Order: sequence, then structure tokens, then C-alpha cells
Amino acid sequence: MKLTEAEVLLMHHLWQLDKAFMKDLLDAYPDPKPAPTTVATLLKRMINKGFVAYREYGNSREYYPLVKKEAYFSNQMAGLITDFFDDSAGQFASYFAASANLSTSELEDLKNIIDQQLQKKKP
Repeated sequence: MKLTEAEVLLMHHLWQLDKAFMKDLLDAYPDPKPAPTTVATLLKRMINKGFVAYREYGNSREYYPLVKKEAYFSNQMAGLITDFFDDSAGQFASYFAASANLSTSELEDLKNIIDQQLQKKKP
């Protein structure tokens, strides 16, 4: 399941904080801050989607992520590759390398990362 852009921004704050009360989440936003009702609505939707849960302490709720940032990112990248690159990581890499306007140094860094992964896969 996907998050909206506003939900992703809120999740980034929650991932950074690890757990947070509403005040903590509001404080994490730059000015102009969203209304508390907006954040509450986003949290409710994210709870319903299974991304966030909470613990109650009296009248307060402490929110925490149920999905790790790396897992969400990995899932979104897999979907992107499936939807736009015919399920081919090679097509994605080719498009990225050609279209991202990377410097020679950045391309070398990518090559080194790929070489390291290849070494790990060798028996």
C-alpha cells in the first residue's frame, strides 16, 4: 500500500523520532506548521493503512511506525521498477545512469557499489 506525499513527510518525521506524541510531530515540521487536525487526520489514515500504531497514556497517544523506512523504500523502488521499467532492474539502472546527469565521480561510485555487490554474490 502506498502513502500520499503528506503521509510520507509525516512518516519521515516519525522514522526520525522513532516514537512521538502529537506535539513532537508538530514540532518536527518547519514553519508554517500544519494544523493539529491535519496531522491527526494523516495519523488516522496511516493507522488504518497499517503503517503507524500508538500507545495511550491517559489522554495522550504516543505514535510509532510499524513499517521500517528501508522496507517502505525497498517496496516503493520495486514497484517503480515493475511499473515503469518492465520489471527490469537493468533498464532502471540504465535509465538512471543516463538521465540523472551524474558526474564521472558519481558514476565511479556507483560502479564500485555494483562491484562490491558482485563480490558478495560470488561463491
